[in-house]
Amino acid sequence: MDRFEVGMLAKALAGHDFGKIYVIIGVDEDYVYLADGKIRTMEKPKKKKKKHVQLIKETQQVVVDKIRNNEKIQNEEIKRIIKLKLSQGGNADV
Repeated sequence: MDRFEVGMLAKALAGHDFGKIYVIIGVDEDYVYLADGKIRTMEKPKKKKKKHVQLIKETQQVVVDKIRNNEKIQNEEIKRIIKLKLSQGGNADV
């Protein structure tokens, strides 16, 4: 099975948010916690089962570093990361 890590991008495979790209901001045994910086902010992330997301094998080091150093991640940073990925074509390397 794939390794889910904080800072990776993920695409929703099920639910009303099908196809939407998120940044993984937390991981536990069965769930990942996702943020998009707009509706799903850092303060209120989306809790989604791991089987309902597809990993995009691309890690956002800025997010990883900030979480490791206990720094606050701004919603604007999350939005910028996702917007950059979508402007590159949005086709994820999975």
